[in-house]
Amino acid sequence: MTLAPAAPARPGVERNATPYLYGTELGAIAEVLASGQYGHTDVTETFERQVADFLGVREVVAVSSGTAALHAALVAAGVGPGQEVLVPSMTFCASVQAILSAGAEPRFVDIDPVTMCTTPDLVHEALTERTTALMPVLFGGRAIDLAPIADLLDPTKIAIVEDAAHAFGSHGRDGRPVGASGHLTCFSFGPIKNLTCGQGGAVVPRNPEDSERLRTLRLLGVAESAAHRAASTTYQVTGAGFRYPLSALNAAIGTAQLAHFEEATAVRRTLWRTYRDALASLPDVELVDVDVDYSVPHLCVVKVPDRDRLWAEMRRAGIGVGVHYPPNHLQPAFARWTRPLPATEHLAEQILTLPFHQHLSEGDVHRTVAALRQALTTGDAR
Repeated sequence: MTLAPAAPARPGVERNATPYLYGTELGAIAEVLASGQYGHTDVTETFERQVADFLGVREVVAVSSGTAALHAALVAAGVGPGQEVLVPSMTFCASVQAILSAGAEPRFVDIDPVTMCTTPDLVHEALTERTTALMPVLFGGRAIDLAPIADLLDPTKIAIVEDAAHAFGSHGRDGRPVGASGHLTCFSFGPIKNLTCGQGGAVVPRNPEDSERLRTLRLLGVAESAAHRAASTTYQVTGAGFRYPLSALNAAIGTAQLAHFEEATAVRRTLWRTYRDALASLPDVELVDVDVDYSVPHLCVVKVPDRDRLWAEMRRAGIGVGVHYPPNHLQPAFARWTRPLPATEHLAEQILTLPFHQHLSEGDVHRTVAALRQALTTGDAR
């Protein structure tokens, strides 16, 4: 007798983040597997069109990861050796590695301690004669308004490459979706993002020239489309390129996910607001503001005293807390570009990421906050 596999337990507060599946992803993958075509196919192009329609933009170029999106966007913008890219230190190291992979150097920028995003004033202070690009990081899903320094960011001299890995579905206060600002905007569709492809990413081009360049870059410098190559005895390699296509298997997952994104938005906003209300009773805890009425939250980050001890106590209590992120300007690999960033360095000792994913219930939130309250009343945090 063959026994059916047991249904997996619902992930709870023991996980800091985990994918949420709607039940249609498996069938979408099965269709691609049955087709025998697993690379960049019409399934990938359908996903691109649907994302573009969702964002209200002319087109989107899908790639293999968020890191690939950042790297390809920088190269498409002409960023290279001897040039400098402004980037917050408070980000995942992928942001910095993409800059280095393009041959440029990072110039680290400080952040606003309330939002953990950089600001126009901090960008203005960090600009130098070698600055050729700015990479604002939309931390937690919050959009960044650069309008106050638009006159300083001459698009012919300084490209804006948005790291919107956290911010798919978010809007600015002007009502425009992140990605519709006219910048090169880069999304991640990794395993735990608001929208997942399993692994993947995308770039919103500024213009048709960007689009053509990105499509050539993502497939080893080959200019022709997959359909054109299949109907010809040859193809042309027109320049340098990378192996960055989004596979049909991953695109199928993303397409299934996108159909449910309205639900994801509602659940994530409700979850974040539930945390906000529950945490209001803890005077020693400050929630990092993601502008939830406009964003689709990706993280729930708090500032706490005695963070390392609280992290250890919460973990012992079965709560999957994390830290997003250790600052990059203090990493050994990036020591050459270290500069004083007082807000970043102060926050790095305080921030704690609470469990945040769509499997969580209101009861899970209250269990997490109760564990945090208990941890705050013991040890040196009293």
